[in-house]
Amino acid sequence: MRNLSTQKHLNNKIVWLYILSGGFVLCTGLLGLFISSVTVPVPTILHIILDKTVNMGWLTEIAKNQEMIIWNIRFPRVVLAFCVGASLALAGAAFQGLLRNPLADPYTIGVSSGASLGAVVVLFFQVTIVGLGSFTLPVVSIVSGFLSLLVVFGLVRLSSRSLAIETIILAGIIVSAFIGSVVSLLISLGDRDSMSQIIYWLYGSVGMRGWSHVQLIIPFMIVGSFILLYHYRELNALALGEDAADHIGVDVKKGKTYILIGASLLTGAAVAVSGSIGFVGLVIPHLVRLVTGPNHRHVLPLSVLLGGSFLIVADLLARTIIAPKELPIGVITALIGAPVFALLLIRERNGRGRT
Repeated sequence: MRNLSTQKHLNNKIVWLYILSGGFVLCTGLLGLFISSVTVPVPTILHIILDKTVNMGWLTEIAKNQEMIIWNIRFPRVVLAFCVGASLALAGAAFQGLLRNPLADPYTIGVSSGASLGAVVVLFFQVTIVGLGSFTLPVVSIVSGFLSLLVVFGLVRLSSRSLAIETIILAGIIVSAFIGSVVSLLISLGDRDSMSQIIYWLYGSVGMRGWSHVQLIIPFMIVGSFILLYHYRELNALALGEDAADHIGVDVKKGKTYILIGASLLTGAAVAVSGSIGFVGLVIPHLVRLVTGPNHRHVLPLSVLLGGSFLIVADLLARTIIAPKELPIGVITALIGAPVFALLLIRERNGRGRT
C-alpha cells in the first residue's frame, strides 16, 4: 500500500510539473511578445497570432504596424528563442545521461565548438553548397559538430581503451581549445566587417532573425528530438553503466550512436541560427534531474519546455536591460547560468558529504 501511495504521489508530481512547465512556456512567450519599446495589447497579440495561424481572429481591424511588429519581428524571435533553448537543453540532457556526468554538455565535449567552426567558415568564405542553398549553414554546422565529436572520441580511444568520462571531458576541452584558436585565426585574417559580424554571431543572439531562421532549425530540431525521445530507455540503461546496460539486453553501441547523432543534430542546428549560447545545456537538464529524478522519460521533455522558456526570458532581458541597445544573449545565459550551476554543484557535493 505504501508503494502504491508513493507511486501515485510521484505521478501526481510529474503531472503538475508538466502543467507548470507548459504554463511557463505560455507565460514567457506572451511576455516576449508584449514587452518591448512599442506596447501592443495582449488581446491584439492573440488576435494577430490566431488570425495568421488558424484564421480565427476576432477583431475587425488591426493597425498594419502592429501586425508587422508582432508577426514579422517579435513572434519569430520568440519561437526561435524557444527552439534554440529547447534544442540545447535536450542535447545537454542527452550528453549528461550518456556520459553520466552533470558537467557534460555540447560545449564541454566539443560539439558546439565544432559547429561554431563550421558556421564561421561558411560566414567567412560566404560558402553556398549547390543543392542546399540556405541550408548550407546548418548542414555544415551539424557535420562539423559531429566531426569534432568523432575527433574527441578518437583521442579518447588513442589514450585509453575504455571511454572514461573524465577522459572524454578532457579531450573535449582540448578539441574546443584548438577549434577556438582556429576561429580566432579566421577572425584575425578577415576584414573589419566580417570580423565584427563573426564576433557578434559568436556571442549568440536571436535578434534580427525571421521566419527563415525558424524554418532552418525546425526540421533538424524535430528529427533530433524524435531520435532522443525515442531512445530514452537506452539513456536510462546507460545511466547504470555500459556493462549493466549490455547485461539487460541493450545494444550499447547502436544506442550511443543514435544518441550522439540526435544530440549533434540539435546542437549544430541551434548554433547555426543563433551562434554560441552557453550554459543552457548545462544548467537546465541538471535542474530538471534534481526535481524529477533520473528517469529520462521525463527529464528529456521537461528539459525541452524549461530550456525553451529559459532562453525566451534570457532574450527578453538581453533586449530590455539596456534598451534601445541589445546585449548578446550568450552574456545573459552565462551571467544567470554560471552562479546557478555553481550553487547546484555545491548543494550536490554537500549532500553527498552528509551521506
